[in-house]
Amino acid sequence: MIDLKTLRDDPESVRESQRIRGEDPALVDRALDADARRRAAVAEADNLRAEQKSLGKLVGKAAGEEKAQLLARGKELAEQVKAAVAAQNEADEEAHTVQRALSNIVAGAPAGGEDDFVLLETVGQPRDIADPKDHLELGESLGLIDMERGAKVSGSRFYFLTGNGALLQLGLLNLAAQMAVRNGFELMIPPVLVRPEIMGGTGFLGAHADEVYHLPDDDLYLVGTSEVPLAGYHSNEIIDLSDGPKRYAGWSSCFRREAGSYGKDTRGIIRVHQFDKVEGFVYCRPEEAQAEHLRLLGWEREMLDAIDVPYRVIDIAGGDLGSSAARKFDCEAWVPTQQTYRELTSTSNCTTFQARRLSIRYRDENGKPQTAATLNGTLATTRWIVAILENHQQPDGSVVLPPALAASVGREVLEPKR
Repeated sequence: MIDLKTLRDDPESVRESQRIRGEDPALVDRALDADARRRAAVAEADNLRAEQKSLGKLVGKAAGEEKAQLLARGKELAEQVKAAVAAQNEADEEAHTVQRALSNIVAGAPAGGEDDFVLLETVGQPRDIADPKDHLELGESLGLIDMERGAKVSGSRFYFLTGNGALLQLGLLNLAAQMAVRNGFELMIPPVLVRPEIMGGTGFLGAHADEVYHLPDDDLYLVGTSEVPLAGYHSNEIIDLSDGPKRYAGWSSCFRREAGSYGKDTRGIIRVHQFDKVEGFVYCRPEEAQAEHLRLLGWEREMLDAIDVPYRVIDIAGGDLGSSAARKFDCEAWVPTQQTYRELTSTSNCTTFQARRLSIRYRDENGKPQTAATLNGTLATTRWIVAILENHQQPDGSVVLPPALAASVGREVLEPKR
């Protein structure tokens, strides 16, 4: 939820943000109108209550006909106050609904859609692999991935990681957890079911609500990232940021319906309904958020360097940002069989958008509560196995593991099953 002060004082910046996102700038005027009606309703209710209070004092001093007239007026005022409070509540709800419909204000992101990103840097040179095998063919021949039985047990886009495949994922996520702890993150294993107010507070029940699994009998949502429970961890709290940002790393399973993506990346484990991830999450003062965003990007790059794959860093365009993100950087790894780069990490600066919706505050140097900023970033996830297998494959079908992962799997080379 954007700051009302910004909406009132600089509505053009919000309209421009809407245009950069490809969203309706007229929503800004609707929000301003709703805010004006809310403030007018509040003033009307306050004035009537003040008159009612003054009248009450006069009644106590009056007698006879005067008192009867004052009591009659008091009855009229009571009805007017009741109606004014109802109008105020309705105006509050309308203003709140329209305000929540506005996406976060873009901060430095380029305009455009999915293909309009800005390339910031390319790291590493793709290997020349003759007739490369894709990750699923490699995973099946090496005994790492079983999609057929995953579909038998759970349906399409589910899978088993088996044997060394399971060890590879555990080693990858543990590497991310250790890196995070080394850099001052507190490691957490959060719940993967959350209440509606937490899911909605992080911005995931907007345009992409159809991506989220909902359990209607319990009114709980399965999370698509541990960003959600970590954002909710300090909801309705005033947190202590006097010693600097609070950093958490959440290790969890994640669930996504992938609605509307049928026919796209259906082979293998690139786009699946369930995966595991270590997610970095940061609470900080708003003025620290930009620097913290670059730190998160640096930790993501440290992890990608550890698995030794070519990758590029891109600045995501406004039209491809989630509603809560003001700016987002992706790291995309080279996938030899697709001859393109595919997303492995994202890091988003959500400024005060999520914290305002979830009522997360800190005290400034004067002891006054202020809204915190939140950021998130992927430190490792199941999809990384795709890039590891394809980039480190050998002509005989084996895969040489990066040294950082070899110890976790217990071998340096994964060889085809015979």
